[in-house]
Amino acid sequence: MPTRARYDVVIVGASIAGCTAARLFALAGARVALVERRLDPAAYKVTCTHQIQSSAAPTIERLGLAPLLEQAGAVRSRAAAWTPYGGWLRFPAAAPTGYGITRQSLDPIVRELAVGTPGVEHVPGQTVVGLLGDRGRVDGVEVESPDHERRTLSATLTVAADGRDSTIARLARVPARVLPHNRFVYFAYWRGVRTPKSEARIWLFDPDAGAVFPNEDDITLIATVPHKARLAEFRADPEAAYSRIVGEFPDGPGLANAERVSKLIGRLEMPNKMRPAANSGVAFVGDAALATDPLFGVGCGWAFQSAEWLVDETRSALLDQGDLDAALERYRRAFRRRLGPHHMQIADYSTGRPMRLNERIILRGAANDPVVGAALEAVATRRRTILRLLDPRLTPRLLRVGLRPSSTAS
Repeated sequence: MPTRARYDVVIVGASIAGCTAARLFALAGARVALVERRLDPAAYKVTCTHQIQSSAAPTIERLGLAPLLEQAGAVRSRAAAWTPYGGWLRFPAAAPTGYGITRQSLDPIVRELAVGTPGVEHVPGQTVVGLLGDRGRVDGVEVESPDHERRTLSATLTVAADGRDSTIARLARVPARVLPHNRFVYFAYWRGVRTPKSEARIWLFDPDAGAVFPNEDDITLIATVPHKARLAEFRADPEAAYSRIVGEFPDGPGLANAERVSKLIGRLEMPNKMRPAANSGVAFVGDAALATDPLFGVGCGWAFQSAEWLVDETRSALLDQGDLDAALERYRRAFRRRLGPHHMQIADYSTGRPMRLNERIILRGAANDPVVGAALEAVATRRRTILRLLDPRLTPRLLRVGLRPSSTAS
């Protein structure tokens, strides 16, 4: 017979979102089981651009994670963007900063912080093989160890933090809405790159794209994000194709004295996935709720933030025997309201379609006018909704500078 344990919350997945939820629930007084299929406490996600946007900085402060990231040498960086429609966008120099830190450093730090929080029980090396509950309501999970011993972990709330291909979502029959992604990514890590360490840079070539994200220990991630029309070029010789595109970045990274310190990592399929963030007795956070184009570096920040939103919406109901279903519905609506518009805009652009006229106007405006630039920076770093760009006070500026060709494009 499997052994059984009762918790307030069982969280499946001990990466960014799962560890954030575990720590915040435990700090609120909950008894938490944090389940992770990997045994290695230093395990980390490999395929990730791992830039953390400034929108997640308040969550990082609240977690008590900020000083740990500083000790690890995380880079405080601001967004910077280049397009053919005016060159570099005029983002404010005093904009809030995000973080640049590799997942190899970040994941173990976040996991150790969560596991060390009183009230969190770490359950490593366990794979979820089933869900508990009946009549469509999830009441915990059944897990299996590497030697095939099974146990059940019952809980009032089950949290899926197990990635874009969530096992919990499959078992609970909560499918994702999938939107196509017509770009792919190849990236590598470098040391000694000549690029501003305080800038997380992206290039939007229309239709190709690229990114240069500085991290701790003088490590820089350089990514190419080409349209799938160039897939044959990469399949023939990925090294040459990668080098060719990086060499085309205007004001690109100086590699003359740089050393590549990783293999070339590629991912050809990156479909955009979004599912309802909550169902009966179960909630989804991080990539399990929303996995979108990695070009804009939103995944890590949204993992931190979605976990925080879940805890804030449900902790009272969870611990004070309130209406948990109503609390989960509030979380579901808040998640959709805050991230749905961003996701739809990102997914639409990820189809590889040409820039639309209104987008070209906004980009030219942001390259020529600091007020438009500041508005776009707040949207691009996900501190503000995309509705910020519909503010009628921006219209005269866009008409004045956004409609004229710029001489700064190169």
